[in-house]
Amino acid sequence: MSTAKPKSPLGDALANVPIEYRSRITKSYLELKSRHAEGKHDAAGVSAGKLCESVVRLLQHELKKPVTPFGQQLSNVPGECESFAQVPKATGSESLRIVIPRAVSYLYTLRNKRGIGHVGGDVDANAIDGVTIARVADWILCELIRIFHSMSLEDADALISSLSSRDIPDIWQVGGKKRVLRDDLDFKQKTLLLLYSSVDSAVLAEDLFAWSKYSNLPVYKQKVLRQLDTANLVEYDRDSDTVIISPLGVKMVEERIIGRSPTAVANPSLKGARRKRRVP
Repeated sequence: MSTAKPKSPLGDALANVPIEYRSRITKSYLELKSRHAEGKHDAAGVSAGKLCESVVRLLQHELKKPVTPFGQQLSNVPGECESFAQVPKATGSESLRIVIPRAVSYLYTLRNKRGIGHVGGDVDANAIDGVTIARVADWILCELIRIFHSMSLEDADALISSLSSRDIPDIWQVGGKKRVLRDDLDFKQKTLLLLYSSVDSAVLAEDLFAWSKYSNLPVYKQKVLRQLDTANLVEYDRDSDTVIISPLGVKMVEERIIGRSPTAVANPSLKGARRKRRVP
């Protein structure tokens, strides 16, 4: 089987995976992450299913089982995952035989049984299920990278995290800090842009305060974070003191900030918030 030279950091990390599995695994994983970031839970669930089915075929190949051809439906993904535990120990590592299959089975079951992207039930679980699906997918990719690239799980996780950070020319990352390279934005817009640059991760309020160069932390929390939270542009968790951008916030950044000239985006009003003079 060919292991043609990959063309991305993720492909490079999985370079020892045969190309027919690697290409499908990386494509479905990146699709999942992109759709999750956009709040498209149903589409992300479809990508999660494709990821699981591609990983199952890779495990079949690695554990010397008959490989279900691509294009032919896998009749029972959880059942196939359970069967990997029965192959001889010498066939593959415990992770390939037991741990990864259990993660794949959980991900596939969550995607199929919890109504991702559907209406119904007493509580809308789409958002938290979407976060869980994305993180389990991260773990599966990290474990595959660890096995096939001889990389530590910590380094693999750092690679996956870096893929989740958006490359935005208006954000400068230096010495573990971030800086907004736009002087035409108010502090709410700067905060949204900073959060957008790490769309899958919650960020400490204190870090956002430092990165935005606001002068007073309590005032920043009151005038910026709480107002963004009230407008549903972010989720500001007071208990953990962390902030994560919402799908509405992502849309705001993409439509009102990114790709516009400084003149076009100067002081656009936030939905549901009054335009105010910048308060340092």
